[in-house]
Amino acid sequence: MIRIFDLGELRREDVLRREGALPDVREAVARIIQDVRAQGDAALLRYAAQFDGAGEAPLEVTPAEVEAAAKRVEPALLAIMREAAENIRAYHTKQVRGGFVITPKAGAVLGQIIRPLARVGVYVPGGTACYPSTVLMDALPAKIAGVEEIIMVTPAKGGVIRPEILAAAQIAGVNRIFRTGGAQAVAALAYGTQTIPGVDKIVGPGNAFVAEAKRQVFGQVDIDMIAGPSEILIVAEEGCEPKNIAADMLAQAEHDVFASAVLITPSRALALRVQAELERQLPLLTRAAIARESIDNNGKILLCGSVTEAISLSNELAPEHLELCLQEPFACLPLVQNAGSIFLGNHSPEALGDYFAGPNHTLPTGGTARFASPLSVDDFIKKSSFTYYTAQALGEVAAKVARFAQAEGLDAHAKSVTIRMEQEQ
Repeated sequence: MIRIFDLGELRREDVLRREGALPDVREAVARIIQDVRAQGDAALLRYAAQFDGAGEAPLEVTPAEVEAAAKRVEPALLAIMREAAENIRAYHTKQVRGGFVITPKAGAVLGQIIRPLARVGVYVPGGTACYPSTVLMDALPAKIAGVEEIIMVTPAKGGVIRPEILAAAQIAGVNRIFRTGGAQAVAALAYGTQTIPGVDKIVGPGNAFVAEAKRQVFGQVDIDMIAGPSEILIVAEEGCEPKNIAADMLAQAEHDVFASAVLITPSRALALRVQAELERQLPLLTRAAIARESIDNNGKILLCGSVTEAISLSNELAPEHLELCLQEPFACLPLVQNAGSIFLGNHSPEALGDYFAGPNHTLPTGGTARFASPLSVDDFIKKSSFTYYTAQALGEVAAKVARFAQAEGLDAHAKSVTIRMEQEQ
């Protein structure tokens, strides 16, 4: 059963479960990456047979297979996925920005050019659940940014990828799909193999091995983030419906046994009702065993003095998902400083954001919302600056630039400016 604590009973770091990679995970991932770099496709096929029972299934999924899979998806679900995709497109299109040119003085032109990345890899988990929503959330912003080629990798149990995953890839405009998952798929995207081209950036969540592989290949390629277990923090006041809060907590708990679901409230009566409601709802879940372990080990209900105090604690924790189940949530929104995605009011469950509303559900975890942001179009672009000065414009500032360079002890920097002035004389 989930425990109820007074706020002062717990250290801040004990509120949301957060763990780094264990040494054995780091070592295993390093070996897998080395295998893929040395053996390419052969290593991928061997790991696919070992971990996924893929047998003789080829690495790449053909366009005909994708088309056939889309036809096997229930039409009503397919329509919902397409509508969700339109919502995601509409939201992320607002994030598109252009470059700029400025002329700060006569003879000087400065600017910034924005270009899409050429090739991006999207990792789609395929372990204990099926995530077509991840395909839409990760591939559509890349498409909107103008990425030329989107490569998707996903585990194929028994050599088969769920048709919903392939249908989502078709909707999102994924270019190529490969039957490979785990750390080996990340290595293939980072370094390339005989069949899988290397990419510029890898995005998408995964288990501890995938997260650690992304950590280890960073620098060879860019990554979106190192995602940890999913987490939700709910701030609720008296008058909220306990059934709704319990359901939202369980929605996180069913992800995996390491997920964290935390309620902070100034109302002891609400805390007790949510505690009871969790026990009522939990046995009814399909993934009850997973949710039970998550709730019992990582779930918490914290009693605080006020909603303001609750939000202050939330800012310290910087949760992945933050629900403000309040009568006047917009009044408290300016108080929120650190959160991946914020859900306002009593009718905006986090699952709405997971699937349909439009904002991205690939979010910073582990407290990184202090400095990181949800996946966006910005993750799939790169920026170049440019500078142009005429001889006269350079002459007007040459002495200042040279003096600055000399102050740093870099005479060659200074000379590269003054030598041009000597030529003008």
